[in-house]
Amino acid sequence: MPADLSPIDKAKFAAARRAVDLIEDGMRVGMGTGSTAAWMVRCLGERVRQEGLRLQGVPTSTRTADLARQVGIDVVSLDEAKWLDITIDGADEFDRELNLIKGGGGALLQEKIVATASDQMVVITDASKEVNHLGAFPLPVEVIPFGWQTSRALIEELLESMDVLGRQTTLRLNGSQPYVTDEGNYIVDLHLNRIGNARQIALVLNQIPGVVENGLFIDICDMVIIGGSDGKVEIRDINDGSIANEKVDFAEDDNIFHDME
Repeated sequence: MPADLSPIDKAKFAAARRAVDLIEDGMRVGMGTGSTAAWMVRCLGERVRQEGLRLQGVPTSTRTADLARQVGIDVVSLDEAKWLDITIDGADEFDRELNLIKGGGGALLQEKIVATASDQMVVITDASKEVNHLGAFPLPVEVIPFGWQTSRALIEELLESMDVLGRQTTLRLNGSQPYVTDEGNYIVDLHLNRIGNARQIALVLNQIPGVVENGLFIDICDMVIIGGSDGKVEIRDINDGSIANEKVDFAEDDNIFHDME
């Protein structure tokens, strides 16, 4: 592994490398969005090239689709795949029940659709993303552009009755303009600091007119793989309650790093 990678990138790579070992020939695979998921796509592409692994990849954003094609993965739509064997994605936060906050990369809508259309969702991450209570990372809420300020006001009104520590909301920007998702929507980030009842907020936010989806992934994740900068990984399976510790071996001449040069 190149020495100039940061400890966080080394941890992300370790988790990604271990996660792609779960992929078997002929699988239909959901591919997440973000820096950690990008490591997974590169590792998966390496298996496709080296082993002739056959699979169909369903991306959760145009960024992921572009990268997947670059590394040789057969990209199809969710409608073409219909149902997925597994989805591998990152997360902005996760708790001990493997509930998540996602959407820091702006792809929460497609990510949630793809994850729930899968037999198994696996999250790859590093230890810094684990929290006792969700909410330190701003909760993304995707809203349609029409009347977005009204939707935001309704969200702020709702938060007055919710068990949260903070209630500030901000429109996500791309420079001086609103950030626009692949679906042409805006994102309002909720700075809640601590969420007392994530399940409740996930349900009620989606009842607000103009809200398309929120970044709380409740009872969706089946397994989390936590990577370390030394190649060690911890694998937690919420379904059987198991925790396993393993070591991922990687060398500086791994093809994945040559592809990045």
